[in-house]
Amino acid sequence: MLLFDFSNDDQQATRFGDVKGRYDIPLVVAAMLLASLGLVMVASSSIAIADGQHVGPFYYLYRHLAFLAIGLVAANVMARVELAWLERNALPLLLCGAVLLLLVFVPFIGVRVNGARRWIRLGIIGFQSVEAVKILLVVYMASYLVRHRDNLQGTLFGVIKPLGIAAIFAGLLLVQPDFGSATLLMAVTLGMVWLGGAPLRNLAALGALALPVLAGAALSQDYRVKRLTSFLDPWADPFKDGFQLTQALIAIGRGEWTGVGLGASVQKLFYLPEAHTDFILAVLAEELGFAGVVLVLVLFAWLVGRGFAIGLRAVEQNRHFAGYCAFGVSLMLALQALVSIGVNLGVLPTKGLTLPLVSSGGSSVIMTCAAIGLLARVSYEVSRAENAMLQVISERQALEVRA
Repeated sequence: MLLFDFSNDDQQATRFGDVKGRYDIPLVVAAMLLASLGLVMVASSSIAIADGQHVGPFYYLYRHLAFLAIGLVAANVMARVELAWLERNALPLLLCGAVLLLLVFVPFIGVRVNGARRWIRLGIIGFQSVEAVKILLVVYMASYLVRHRDNLQGTLFGVIKPLGIAAIFAGLLLVQPDFGSATLLMAVTLGMVWLGGAPLRNLAALGALALPVLAGAALSQDYRVKRLTSFLDPWADPFKDGFQLTQALIAIGRGEWTGVGLGASVQKLFYLPEAHTDFILAVLAEELGFAGVVLVLVLFAWLVGRGFAIGLRAVEQNRHFAGYCAFGVSLMLALQALVSIGVNLGVLPTKGLTLPLVSSGGSSVIMTCAAIGLLARVSYEVSRAENAMLQVISERQALEVRA
């Protein structure tokens, strides 16, 4: 692609592919700090669990390291994929995501864990399909917002269509069941549609219609109702329905300002369920105190803030697909972190969402790293476009001087 075509034969045109960009270093540093903190907390919170399962005290630490290594590979791959290719193939990629969600219901491929069918078997490991779907849906929505910008901003149907597509995926997740991920997908889609320019009156009208549906879905299963009631008053039944939340609150209370010391948590010793996954922040709060929780919040604010800043730069360059991808990934990370932290602090009902880059996990760690890689790719292409423009200006000025 020629950025500037000189009329003189002795001048060489600037080609976009020859211009190099750079990845956003603050974004990478924030992700690395969160991953490093997560590595320390997974080691601390999982030793007692692994020892009780007789798999060796550092089983979950080694497992987390292995998935982080795979995640680094996934991040590098995503950081090298041209956004133009993702935009062209957004629909096929979304269909692949739908296939992944359907595979969980296929015998001998889908795996049932704790009564839910959320995993597919990939050799010796399981993969949670929704983790890939999060990124694929963001890419498709970014493509949709670019292709149907006028309809989105001018008509109600332009808003209904993307939300309807997200609702189909949310429905597949509810069947598994996975209410937390379904809500997250709808929230991210709603945020992207709003950032794409959809009028608030249209979003408010659709939201009013969707609220009864969401309420019905939340109250349709006994375990969801119990989560809601235990959230409102966990101390009413602290040894059954409110057990998770009360133990998390005890851990947070013990941490006070500076914590009881790294590795000195008592609640992780078979009191706090899912101490290394869903409730890892409670262990962090007990061992590192209020200061540790603030550190986590600052790091996530840094990471998400850089993501939105990159997206804004892309939009200012009229690279809307890149900008919407950055907005979507940033929203996804922000909302998932917000829900996970809120659950641990007792301000939100219990959901099965991990803390990105911090909680122990397999597919969640890998795909979160891939999402960071996508953000890095956006930053690279934005930087490349800026460098290309500077080079064009420099060449024009040089040509004017010669003239």
